[in-house]
Amino acid sequence: MALGKARLAGATAAVVAIGFVGVVTVGTYAASGVPERSGQLSLSSGTVPAQYRAQIQKWGALCPEISAPMLAAQLYQESGFDPLAKSPAKAYGMAQFLESTWATYGTDGNGDGKPDIWNPDDAIASAATYDCALARDVAKVPGDRQANMLAAYNAGPYAVIQFHGVPPYSETQGYVKNIRALAQSFTAPPDPGVQLALSKEAAGAIYYAQSKLGIDYMWGGTGQTWEDGRFDCSGLMQAAFKSVGIDLPRVANDQWYSGPHPSRDQLRPGDLVFFANDLEDPRTIHHVGIYVGGGYMIDAPHTGAKVRYDTINQRDYIGATRVTSDGAAALPFRNPADGTITAVKGR
Repeated sequence: MALGKARLAGATAAVVAIGFVGVVTVGTYAASGVPERSGQLSLSSGTVPAQYRAQIQKWGALCPEISAPMLAAQLYQESGFDPLAKSPAKAYGMAQFLESTWATYGTDGNGDGKPDIWNPDDAIASAATYDCALARDVAKVPGDRQANMLAAYNAGPYAVIQFHGVPPYSETQGYVKNIRALAQSFTAPPDPGVQLALSKEAAGAIYYAQSKLGIDYMWGGTGQTWEDGRFDCSGLMQAAFKSVGIDLPRVANDQWYSGPHPSRDQLRPGDLVFFANDLEDPRTIHHVGIYVGGGYMIDAPHTGAKVRYDTINQRDYIGATRVTSDGAAALPFRNPADGTITAVKGR
């Protein structure tokens, strides 16, 4: 990303004036998040492509066991919001339905009288319909109703009924944990008076990024020896958080979903800050840096530049992510060959 040069002359001086210790200290006050209330939560800005936002918000309130952020998390994990996605298991569309399951749960979401597995409005409506049907199937099972529904999605309702809750299958337990963690990344930030919990790894990630100041940018660089220790923007962020034990995805628009999204006035040192060509479509994210306070970040900007301090006051700023270990672990695997997202389990 070619960041503008305006206001950059004082960047280093401003950060030095704040001081690394001071910057991190600003971000060490503990605060709590807001517990999820299914069906009542709004989507965080910039997390869902604009053309799907209203439908996900609408159908995410279909029953008490689901929410718009949870539904968005499922759709992202299944297909990355790609309405033309196909899987080797012959699951199709944004919600990755098998044709046999679609025959029962396919729903006309756009009102044209014909449920279409490839139509995103119909896929969103059908995913919610299927979730709520599963919730009804396990409604008498004790425990957390949303967790039981997600477990039924992964392992089938009979397994949930048999085990009186989430079955003791590692895949199913992982699926429940991951979807609920990923849903936090799609949830609108709390009111300004309620701060998101801060990352205990923030100081270490900033320290690592700071240690790379002055290193040349390399497109695709991840800091390997054969790359002469050079980075691109997301490679630097990946390495910074790897240094504190968190494995981030390789590319910026996947790193966007590695935790909740603080609003601009809730930014704290250690948050990742993102930039996009279309501020209503997260699929267009093209740059990322790590926030250090005072309106500045450390980033690897573009070919011909070095790792440096830059202002975040750019027209293409889309938002920030407060990375969490659970959030990073919840992200689906992206096939390095073709970039497609591999879901934990297709229908």
